Amino acid sequence: MGDVAMVPHAIRALKAAYPEVKITVATRKLFEPFFRGLDVDFVFLDLDNKHANFKGLWGFAQYLRSLGIDAVADMHRVIRSLIITFGLQLHGIRIAHINKGKIEKWFRVGYSKADAVPLKHTVVRYCDVFRRLGFEFPDPEPLTTRPDYKNPMGEKQGTWVGFAPFSAHEGKTYPEDMREGVVALLSAKYDRIFIHSGVAHEAEFAKEMEQKYPNVTALITRVKLAEEIELISHLDCVVSMDSLVMHLASLTATPVVSVWGATHPELGFLGYGADPEGVLQKEMECRPCSTYGKTPCKYGDCRCMRAITPEMIAERVAYIIEKNRK
Repeated sequence: MGDVAMVPHAIRALKAAYPEVKITVATRKLFEPFFRGLDVDFVFLDLDNKHANFKGLWGFAQYLRSLGIDAVADMHRVIRSLIITFGLQLHGIRIAHINKGKIEKWFRVGYSKADAVPLKHTVVRYCDVFRRLGFEFPDPEPLTTRPDYKNPMGEKQGTWVGFAPFSAHEGKTYPEDMREGVVALLSAKYDRIFIHSGVAHEAEFAKEMEQKYPNVTALITRVKLAEEIELISHLDCVVSMDSLVMHLASLTATPVVSVWGATHPELGFLGYGADPEGVLQKEMECRPCSTYGKTPCKYGDCRCMRAITPEMIAERVAYIIEKNRK
């Protein structure tokens, strides 16, 4: 989801240079809110049912051809997108695929990068896909103005902070025994704390914190994705791992404190335009474990993530909030 949430920045830059170009986004219906405010059309993939196999994907390619498209920018370059683009390329439609920089990222795995030059940002790689199709335009400027979204939580009073401790991989998830420490520190200082979570154990933690701390709200079941983005646009700061909420903050120009463990922001995945001073990480020779954080910690304790204490997070949130107020 985080990868998809970075695509709108590239589309925004392309549309600024070529407002007459019609763009149709092929994605899951769930991801539509990421593209709010952009002049784009949609065709939705049902990867769980209708388009779950080769036949479905091949049929989807033929449907795209019926739309009269001139070219395809493949931002994903996985087996599914390659099947679709191959079906279109056979009919002479121009295709450009993303260069994910896998080799240069592979060479960065497993050693400290305190002095290393950051690799190309993923958003810029997305822009390069459009450039391979013949479009010329500069990289997008980071968003600096908050969108005028309604607040799904009603009138805002005081300082509001979001906390998103979860990720799809353990090495990018804040340790279970340290999460409440962050909530306790933030809830003691700020007026409302919102916990972003998914299902199962994530929801259990969020609801437990809501019951224990009066000014904490668990967002699970209360808001849908579009409303969660609206809420983030009203937050004074959000604490996120290397995960979706960090990228949603970039879509709403919301200050973010990002906590990094198994992965590294210099591989090109930091929220686009995010303040580097909001990055919390501990340089270690074993970091990053892998490009996307899928590799289990070889020590078994995710010590890189545990090195970021709740006190460090609370201090950085206070600094970022004060900096932005000034």
